[in-house]
Amino acid sequence: MKTLKWFFLSIVILSVGCSRTTEQNSKIIVAYVTSWKTATLPDPTHITNINYAFGHVNETCDGIRIDNEARLRQIVELRKKKPSLKVLLSIGGWGSGRFAEMADSATFRRSFAADCKRVIDEFKLDGIDIDWEYPTSSLAKISSTPRDTENFTLMLGDIRTAIGKKKLLTIASEAGAKYINFKHICPYVNFVNIMAYDISNTPLHHAPLYRSELTEELTCEMAVNAHIRAGMPANRLVLGIPFYGRGLSSMPKPLGYRNIKNLSQEDYSRQWDSLAKVPYLIDSTGNIVCNYEDEESIREKCAFINDFGLKGAMYWEYDGDDTEGTLRKAVFEGLKQ
Repeated sequence: MKTLKWFFLSIVILSVGCSRTTEQNSKIIVAYVTSWKTATLPDPTHITNINYAFGHVNETCDGIRIDNEARLRQIVELRKKKPSLKVLLSIGGWGSGRFAEMADSATFRRSFAADCKRVIDEFKLDGIDIDWEYPTSSLAKISSTPRDTENFTLMLGDIRTAIGKKKLLTIASEAGAKYINFKHICPYVNFVNIMAYDISNTPLHHAPLYRSELTEELTCEMAVNAHIRAGMPANRLVLGIPFYGRGLSSMPKPLGYRNIKNLSQEDYSRQWDSLAKVPYLIDSTGNIVCNYEDEESIREKCAFINDFGLKGAMYWEYDGDDTEGTLRKAVFEGLKQ
């Protein structure tokens, strides 16, 4: 019944929604790859798109500053191994500010958009991803104004005009589909990456697919529903998957999948939530200490993506996977690339 309900809801939205068409029918796999110097240079085999994290609005609010430009050039060079690979610069991230100041000025917006075009040309990129977290909110200790939502739309319109129709323009969106007017941005963006993680803290799941006793306000299914109701067609939505866990402060850090899988089985035991379709760890006393993602939960999420006609999957971030590429291979196989 879930599948039929969502299928018909998606069809209704698509019939009256925005007009921008998608460039391909096959599923996409977006990997966020960080600028950190210690991060692994990615293997593009199981990826269709790389979002390089991050660029930022510059100090004068009229252009772009890129973290570790040399690494971005290395990422672009991966096209020699996989010519079809799409590489985008992701601008923003948690705590990355000056969006409000830039977007509130028509002059700054146009200069910023022109710099997006410059960056695309200079680094031979396939487009721009905007990760403003979040318009109208100062939760990440950045500036904001009540005009941000409207200015966000104006900014995307200016970027689209500057970079042209053939380049990709995407955004990262909060799971609840707040802060953004999706009906208004729909003509400008190719697709939306839903950050369907960090929804709750342990002992509750932070990226549950469906509801259970261990979920709180949102699930991945509810996040997709919220975006469709807000005006974004299902086939323009990309479901975000975390390659990391969230745990109690007593848990060893970091909590990337590569670290979680190597935790002592004498100290921690994997459990499976058959309703939420995600795993979690308990300690020797039975307390939940970590909520995370593994091969089984990714298979469930990929089945959901296929069943509901979503555009594809995104994950944060590539270097959280193990050296064998267990999770990225699971995404690739699950989406039948």
